[in-house]
Amino acid sequence: MEKLKPKLFSVMKTYTKQQFVKDVVAGIIVAIIALPLSIALALASGVGPEQGIYTAIIAGFLISFFGGSRVQIAGPTAAFATIVAGIVAQKGMNGLIIATILAGIILIVMGFLRLGNLIKYIPFTITTGFTAGIAVTIVIGQIKDFLGLAYPEGTVTIETMEKVDAAIKNITTINWQALIIGSICLAILIIWPYINKTIPGSLIAVIVGILIVKLLNLNVNTIGDLYEISNKLPQIQMPEISFGVVQEMLPDAFTIAILAAIESLLSCVVADSMINSKHRSNMELIAQGIGNIGAALFGGIPATGAIARTAANIKNGGRTPIAGMVHAVTLVLILVVLMPYAALIPMPCIAAILFMVAYNMCGWRTFVNLCKSSPKSDIIVLVTTFVLTVVFDLVAAIEVGILLAAILFMKRMSDVMEVEGWKYVDDEEDPDSITLREVPPHTLVYEISGPMFFAAADKILNISVKDDTQFLILRMRSVSAIDATAMHSLEQLYEKYSNKNIQMILSHVNEQPKAVMDKAGFTKVVGVENFCTHIDEALELARKRCKEAKIK
Repeated sequence: MEKLKPKLFSVMKTYTKQQFVKDVVAGIIVAIIALPLSIALALASGVGPEQGIYTAIIAGFLISFFGGSRVQIAGPTAAFATIVAGIVAQKGMNGLIIATILAGIILIVMGFLRLGNLIKYIPFTITTGFTAGIAVTIVIGQIKDFLGLAYPEGTVTIETMEKVDAAIKNITTINWQALIIGSICLAILIIWPYINKTIPGSLIAVIVGILIVKLLNLNVNTIGDLYEISNKLPQIQMPEISFGVVQEMLPDAFTIAILAAIESLLSCVVADSMINSKHRSNMELIAQGIGNIGAALFGGIPATGAIARTAANIKNGGRTPIAGMVHAVTLVLILVVLMPYAALIPMPCIAAILFMVAYNMCGWRTFVNLCKSSPKSDIIVLVTTFVLTVVFDLVAAIEVGILLAAILFMKRMSDVMEVEGWKYVDDEEDPDSITLREVPPHTLVYEISGPMFFAAADKILNISVKDDTQFLILRMRSVSAIDATAMHSLEQLYEKYSNKNIQMILSHVNEQPKAVMDKAGFTKVVGVENFCTHIDEALELARKRCKEAKIK
């Protein structure tokens, strides 16, 4: 059973001075990346800029200290921006603090109940759909600042559709100077990574935006024009708690908890693949709960694992939770010394940064590919989740998406299920028996039975090989159906072993799985010649290639 022990306590047994230096460097670099992002995401969430920094400091430190991942970097993320903005607008900061604390408690309970693995029961189409939907809502929410629009007093812009309506009605108030600044900053964010990958483009965009607005004295709103800037250290803020308020905020708390769990564990999975490690999912949920409670009590907003910042940590040498803790301490120093200068940052620059955040998180290529290659039922779930996230909210999107996925999945299973009479024969008489067959050298055969769908997709990735394996045969005669999530896992399996020069051969792929593979382009990637109609043909193909390669 998975340990409920922070990774920090495990990695410190073999910690070295050399790794400490690498962790410190990585932590400082990630803090520089997190600074403009934390401010931008705080503003998108309807709170003050310093509250984004508070979140990155408190939650970032606690989640690194208690977390189940070696390299996870936590803080405010784009996934929460729309949800938090809605809570703040309707329930105020007191409501947000209570909702975040409750979400933290829910996450801790989930961790102790060892529910970390239950996240796999949320289909890939749903996570893709609501992630893309959140990205669109972020873009819509930043149109006002990017274009410098002026709304009449009393204009209500809480819901996404209300923001769209207000932007259309007031499009004639566009501030061309703001648009120019926003466009310049956006161009920097797009081009800069091709020039220099060490210094974050968001920092360059902020500096350039400030200089242009100040030197040319442009009529463009800055953070200081709209918000009061504070460089004070975070202080404990106890909310006003009552049974009625707790009851009212519980649905929002569940939304925050589920989203935090999904985002953090997805980030852990990505990080594991980058450093060849394995996170402790249940301990990570407990850490996320502790981090969110801490952030809420010190005036922050909900936090979770940030995939982009985690990846940056890894690429710069971070390999232990020390890097995440250094990132938090560095942000404390930045808060005290540099925070007053944040007042000079133009709002169109913040909007441009959030445009890029939305683009990077939306996964439009994955979305389009799923629409092209997935079964119709998965496409319906994907598009429905996306539309509901944009038009209504994330709660409705996840609830309806999961319900719809379950119904369509059951229908798919009933459509492909077959019942046949038994045929009693001895093993020697069975022409399809593998027990008496000779497997070629350096070849492994795995037989997959039953439908390949989202709840069992992770089992595909558990397929392992030996050091001398050259050929991997998947016998799929008993696979009656495959969905988009399982197809995605199969593609990951192929990519994993093709990188190790291991050839994949598929035997007896049935009609529905073959149609999905053809539509997804998987057949073309693997090679039509590697699809065999019978196990004997697959074994002979492996044997022939062994001889051709003169493998002994």
